[in-house]
Amino acid sequence: MKIAVAGTGYVGLVAGVCFAEKGHNVICVDVDENKVEMMKGGKSPIYEQDLEKLMQKNYKEGRIDYTTDYKMAYKNADAIFIGVGTPEQPDGSANLSYVANVSRQIAESIEHDCLVVVKSTVPIGTNDKVEQFIKDSLVNKSIKVEVASNPEFLAQGTAVKDTLQAKRIVIGTESKEAEKKLIEIYKPFNLPIVSVNRRSAEMIKYASNDFLALKISYMNDIANLCELVGANIEDVAEGMKYDDRIGSNFLRAGIGYGGSCFPKDTKALKYLAKQYGYTLKTVEAAVDVNAIQKTRLYKKATERLITFNGLKVAVLGLTFKPGTDDLREAPSLDNIELLLRQGAKIYAYDPVGIENFKKKYPNEIIYVSNPEEALDDANVCFIFTEWNEIKSIKPEIYKKLMKTPLVYDGRNIYKLDEMKKAEVEYYSIGR
Repeated sequence: MKIAVAGTGYVGLVAGVCFAEKGHNVICVDVDENKVEMMKGGKSPIYEQDLEKLMQKNYKEGRIDYTTDYKMAYKNADAIFIGVGTPEQPDGSANLSYVANVSRQIAESIEHDCLVVVKSTVPIGTNDKVEQFIKDSLVNKSIKVEVASNPEFLAQGTAVKDTLQAKRIVIGTESKEAEKKLIEIYKPFNLPIVSVNRRSAEMIKYASNDFLALKISYMNDIANLCELVGANIEDVAEGMKYDDRIGSNFLRAGIGYGGSCFPKDTKALKYLAKQYGYTLKTVEAAVDVNAIQKTRLYKKATERLITFNGLKVAVLGLTFKPGTDDLREAPSLDNIELLLRQGAKIYAYDPVGIENFKKKYPNEIIYVSNPEEALDDANVCFIFTEWNEIKSIKPEIYKKLMKTPLVYDGRNIYKLDEMKKAEVEYYSIGR
């Protein structure tokens, strides 16, 4: 089937490459000519495991291409997937301007009946508006356009695997014809399909992400109480995970969630509920807990240190999680901003996130190529991301290299007794 994909970020590019891998003919559309040329050369604009390998394979075999010419891409497509960003606005609502722009381009370009599929995360009811907007904007009013919802459930760092081996495919349609075409597109994936109406599909996406965010914030809240009462959050999580009703995933305490999904989607659903005069108290609590949790380590350190002014501070990990170069809502951003205001001399290490971080802090931070260089003669160390390169550092290295072996670990990488044995003053979350 001929598929066009609008947008080449985490949603659009991964979807396009995976469609090509399953045998469809795909063309991905982006406004950035340099980015398009990069992708034609087999280079991915995002860091994602296995993505470049599949890009190169499918481009070589002629199943995927990249262009800025949206009219050419859309005019004869059997299905057009919208995978552009829906960034958070200051009030918490989703910015739908990119979705609207692509919808207008589709209406101007298509030359025969077409299925438009929204993969972007959008507020409930958006697909209805997109369909009406396209119909209102159609150049050729005789063309039949249907819009379907097909939210993604990928995690950054494992996006390709999460798409090719998804637990389920969710499709939201308002006609049997649209449902049949989407099922046909996904047939080569051989995965379970949940077929519902459009609004239910939109809600499944938000409800799923917000539930996981709730689970993370709940464990962080319990971790903070564990510190006060003398319990260990890891032991608590161990005892909880055997209950099938709870499960073992998302029970790790830390310094909060980040990335492009959980922060944005919790705020967007909170905003949407308020538009209907309803308060999602559980979601609001998750947002509030997460905001406080991000800087919990910094606040612990201020109780121990009189000032950061003039101190060498080692920062290990910049991205919001391992396996990605994405910095959106990363806890490192909040903490580094506070440290810089205090006059700290920051030496930062991350295996893939440095180039992106330089866009925000080009000169204020010293970036190093290995953890040892950051730790050498440091007064204090903060761990924000649990990369394997950081987890592999032996406890005795902190004692050996640092001026003061003072470590604040936001990912609970080390065992308490190991750090104590190595004579490292060690602070973590919930222990």
